[in-house]
Amino acid sequence: MALFSRFLLSSFLFLGFVALAKAGDFSIVGYSPEDLASDEGLISLFQSWASKHGKVYRDFEEKLRRFEIFKDNIKWIDETNRENKSYWLGLNEFADMSHEEFKEKYLGVKPIFPKRNGGQNFRYKDVENIPKSMDWRKKGAVIGVKNQGQCGSCWAFSTVAAVEGINKIITGNVTSLSEQELIDCDTRNDGCNGGLMDYAFSYIISNGGIHAEEDYPYLMKESECQEKKGDLKVVTINGYEDVPENDERSLLKALAHQPVSIAIEASGRDFQFYSGGVFNGHCGTKLDHGVAAVGYGTTKGLDYIIVKNSWGPKWGEKGYIRMKRNIGKPEGLCGIYKMASYPTKNI
Repeated sequence: MALFSRFLLSSFLFLGFVALAKAGDFSIVGYSPEDLASDEGLISLFQSWASKHGKVYRDFEEKLRRFEIFKDNIKWIDETNRENKSYWLGLNEFADMSHEEFKEKYLGVKPIFPKRNGGQNFRYKDVENIPKSMDWRKKGAVIGVKNQGQCGSCWAFSTVAAVEGINKIITGNVTSLSEQELIDCDTRNDGCNGGLMDYAFSYIISNGGIHAEEDYPYLMKESECQEKKGDLKVVTINGYEDVPENDERSLLKALAHQPVSIAIEASGRDFQFYSGGVFNGHCGTKLDHGVAAVGYGTTKGLDYIIVKNSWGPKWGEKGYIRMKRNIGKPEGLCGIYKMASYPTKNI
């Protein structure tokens, strides 16, 4: 081990000078077969990847530990990509994180679900005809992809995405709203330790609205509730409704009219490295991550739902994932139909 470490150290020192030259030549998945053919190739790949993502480690031991995790991850990514699935994985910024570490830092929906109304107030129940496809990004109702960082605040980003959407649809105004306010002030939820979207909708209603992001910016950590911001302009909603559980058609009806907050199980390892395509990888239905559904469509015979994530624009398809639908299970892929809801706003 000591000999191997000295070999790695000398290789790191030499290859550090050429890493920047190679960083811009990555393929769509971030590596080529030649990169994996030798230890030197793997070290060079790691150096290039680290430079691209601005990774800095406190000492050589930490760098070596991250390299070992990186090697294990690239093996998983490459083996998965060789299976010729409808999606592919890539070397994103999470490639030096173990899967357990990733789950701990980036997921955040509470496992205890609120009492739901079973979709009894579902306003789109009697809708019969919906478009074959819908993409609220193209209609200007979706703010750019944000990054929750290492804070389990996905529930806040899911909530805000849905409120930003209905606000644009009803008022015509595009306003980026404050996740930080929900993290700091919504006491029914638990900040960076997780929460639920329905609780966050309730907070916005009882609080008389939610502030703009520029007035209450995101910190990637919990802070004290800034009540002095109460005099600033807010965006309001009048209520929220739950989509009937385990019903794909109901979710599509809602999505035909507005973006929807949803929860999924995102703890599968393929989710960490998803890079593109229609995702149909292994996952269960133990909901642990809040996201926003912003449309649906079909490509090459594969039906999908467009999902906006909060892991930054470098993850997935510029921050989005297309999740396969019509899989023959009522709860849908990764439990996507189990806990969907949306805010309501009067004209």
